[in-house]
Amino acid sequence: MKVNFRFALFLNTNMKAPPVLPEFVLIRVRRVGSIHGYSVLFVAGMFALLSAMAGDFFGAIVGLLVAGAGAIEHHGASLLGAGDSRGTVWLVSSQSVLFVTIAGYCFIRLRHVEIPAIPDEIRPMLEMNAEQAGMTLSQYLSFMYQFFFRLLLGLSILYQGGLGLYYFSKRHAIRRALPPTSQ
Repeated sequence: MKVNFRFALFLNTNMKAPPVLPEFVLIRVRRVGSIHGYSVLFVAGMFALLSAMAGDFFGAIVGLLVAGAGAIEHHGASLLGAGDSRGTVWLVSSQSVLFVTIAGYCFIRLRHVEIPAIPDEIRPMLEMNAEQAGMTLSQYLSFMYQFFFRLLLGLSILYQGGLGLYYFSKRHAIRRALPPTSQ
């Protein structure tokens, strides 16, 4: 009896995929850290600049802190590219700095609620939404304001926590991929 081995491989569901080689883990972590670090650095830097131009001192400081976290992340990726395993510490630390900055910003905004002025073009729509929710316009705006910053905090916990855990979990494979003299 002739067996088609290509087909037989798909039938065996107990087969596990082989582990990813440490060299590929290093390449992937460097790529993620570099792209994410540059993205955070660029976007936060632009928002810091816009906040400064608008006279929002607090927003400019937060933007610079977030941009600094992006620079830390990119530096960690650069260290890995140079063969230095300490880059993983920088990558994990960048996520901690980024999370603490975002959490502090959210807590301050939730503690000191500042509802911006509503343009006349969207006031009827907001009043209708508030009425459907059984609230006054000011209650509705306050609810949406708090909901937004709580959502931002929750998403930051998930994203920065997940990315920090990703970097942390790859540190052993990265050490195996790097030459012994860099450890």
